[in-house]
Amino acid sequence: MSARPFSDLGEVGSVDRFLRKRLLKRLEGLRHGTLELVDATGTVVLGVPSEAYPRVRLEILDPSFYRALAASGSVGAAEAYMADAWVCSDLVALVRLLVRNRNLLDGMETGSAKVSSWLMRALNAARRNTRAGARKNIAAHYDLGNAFFALFLSEDLMYSSAMFTCEDEPLEVASLRKLDVLCEKLRLGPEDHVVEIGSGWGGFAIHAARTRGCRVTTTTISAEQYALAKQRVDAAGLSDRVTVLAQDYRDLEGRYDKLVSIEMIEAIGPQFLDVYFATLDRLLKPGGLALVQAITIEDHRYAQAVRSVDFIKRHVFPGSFIPSIAAMLAAKTRSSHLALIELQDFGLSYARTLKAWRMRFLANIAQVHAQGFDTRFIRLWEFYLAYCEGGFRERSIGVSHLLFQAPLIAPAGRD
Repeated sequence: MSARPFSDLGEVGSVDRFLRKRLLKRLEGLRHGTLELVDATGTVVLGVPSEAYPRVRLEILDPSFYRALAASGSVGAAEAYMADAWVCSDLVALVRLLVRNRNLLDGMETGSAKVSSWLMRALNAARRNTRAGARKNIAAHYDLGNAFFALFLSEDLMYSSAMFTCEDEPLEVASLRKLDVLCEKLRLGPEDHVVEIGSGWGGFAIHAARTRGCRVTTTTISAEQYALAKQRVDAAGLSDRVTVLAQDYRDLEGRYDKLVSIEMIEAIGPQFLDVYFATLDRLLKPGGLALVQAITIEDHRYAQAVRSVDFIKRHVFPGSFIPSIAAMLAAKTRSSHLALIELQDFGLSYARTLKAWRMRFLANIAQVHAQGFDTRFIRLWEFYLAYCEGGFRERSIGVSHLLFQAPLIAPAGRD
């Protein structure tokens, strides 16, 4: 993005000077990297220079940045980026630096930012994932248009972490490996009937039916995903083996040999964790396997994350949350008879996946504009993809495969 010259901005007002001074005071203890902050007032270097960590340059193009940060904390800073009020030499490196200094970042969520936080929490509370609310929340993100997501996803249209073996491996290769791993962990064969909670655009269902010969019943509540998933299944000649439903997961019926849920749990909301695992339990035959691919947050940060509203909840995925391993297992224990038999974290693969998506997205900005999206939207998505990549690279968030098995003999009272 092109930067406006500081001479066009006029003098920095007294309020902005005060807020700038307060920000610099809070960042005095910056460690594990160097931040060069540049604005019309001058240049300040924070942190201790080190060859082990990069130097990140942050240019304030409009002093409204300081007001946005003071009013809404980290969400305000993200909104200021969307408004072209600042640019950065490396967004991912900036996110990583801030994660390493999370104690300083938390200090910005005070004062007037707390009032803004309360308001955002009230708005987020109104986005509960009831059946009607879930459809509205999903539409807000996934119904941006199939053509939009096709600009940066792999050819199989998998909008979830691939599994990489190295940094520069092609995204298509890593995505195919993930699909094969899912099939292998579920031990899929022609005799299996699999239910998938969260169809995406049908990538897993098509791959499993085509390569393992199994039957798949898959469901989504996104109108855009439903239409394209059905079209892709028909085009693959698999309509006799794959059934695509437009149905809430809570309303699914029947019993299945296997179950898969790929990064759908993040869309249910923390209030419905027990319902989610009870549904998995109800849908599985005795001895059946369920594989959940879930983005995860550190156990000790889960409660705080549930209470707060970050940039992702506010602007990208309304009604979403990131579960912790402990929260999922506690809900599983309360509401099901499922046993966890395998757990694998592959968070670095998600960082690589997000980097590939971001590079493809930025290479296709002209097409994004052509689809009717403006510069603010583009900067939102650039920030979102970099924000997430930085979190995965710093291991503040991860992604895991959790493999569960239903009891070999149905519990008493269950047919």
